[in-house]
Amino acid sequence: MSNDERDQRHNQRMQRQKQVVDGSIAEATEERGVVVVHTGNGKGKSTAGFGMLARALGHGMQAGVVQFIKGSFSTGEEAFFRRFPEVGYHVMGEGYTWDTQNRAQDIATAGKAWAQAKEFLEDPAVDLVVLDELNIALKFQYIAIEEVLEALAQRPKMQHVVITGRGARQELIDAADTVSEHREIKHAFHAGVTAQKGVEL
Repeated sequence: MSNDERDQRHNQRMQRQKQVVDGSIAEATEERGVVVVHTGNGKGKSTAGFGMLARALGHGMQAGVVQFIKGSFSTGEEAFFRRFPEVGYHVMGEGYTWDTQNRAQDIATAGKAWAQAKEFLEDPAVDLVVLDELNIALKFQYIAIEEVLEALAQRPKMQHVVITGRGARQELIDAADTVSEHREIKHAFHAGVTAQKGVEL
């Protein structure tokens, strides 16, 4: 096959693909807030959520962040996003469950974080809500899934919500608009590399 023939076939494929994409865009006429869930055992769930936060700030949007589990150590995203008055940033965890080893304490801590999350979910001035590691709190039943689903359903129409953490409940997956599963292929930690600033912290 000559280069000209290869180029012609490529152009034909791209024209067909463009027709499909343009058709899908034309059919997407509903404008409303969406619920996005990042779950799975791979790295990058919170990173994806904070990437969406950066995108929202680029559009001049107001945002609220609640971190449910993290809290026993400082992170680069916290240090960075606290610079923005458009972001209400709340670190309300007390460490991972294997650190606290106290279910009653974890339930109480998650309850306080959820109370803050509900304030954001009821505020039409907040365009994007990031609920980091909420999936963990739901997985261990620190917070009732029914209450979360109701709050998501009743939130302001144009408000977007990003929920992160491994082990997302099926009920949440069913209710969400977009769900991404992060799959681990390799992780430096398993090779003995400690958590690095700018990568994990």
